Amino acid sequence: HSSMNGRYPFLFNFPLLQKFTMFGCFNLKWDLSMLEGLPLLKELHCYNNNFLTGNINSLRELKDTLEKVIISLCPDVEGNFNVLADFPRLVKLELSLTSVSGDIRKIGEKYFLKLEHLGLPDTVCGGREYEFHRISDVPEVMHSIHHL
Repeated sequence: HSSMNGRYPFLFNFPLLQKFTMFGCFNLKWDLSMLEGLPLLKELHCYNNNFLTGNINSLRELKDTLEKVIISLCPDVEGNFNVLADFPRLVKLELSLTSVSGDIRKIGEKYFLKLEHLGLPDTVCGGREYEFHRISDVPEVMHSIHHL
């Protein structure tokens, strides 16, 4: 059998798919922008995918449907996590062990309104070792810690 060591955009053309999980896929090269072929996607789970690339800004195509975004151990995923702040249905955002950046101190009261879980990589300022019960508490706590 041969490995899938190329790009296969047809694998991402499922207009009715609502949940997508890819775990430990070490040969398939794909980019977050390919998810535009899944317009009803509610849940995205990607763990340990060495050839996943792209900017999380590509997820804006799915702004009105995404409820859970879990991308972990995908080092070539980048972008600023704050671009997802206005996703109206997003309840879980986990971006650990990616190259995503940003600053948690820039979260405002009207950002991430439905978010219940937030996991961020070390590349995000203030992104590790904090637990909040309300997203609106983030700016005040971060300003206190960093004496801004």
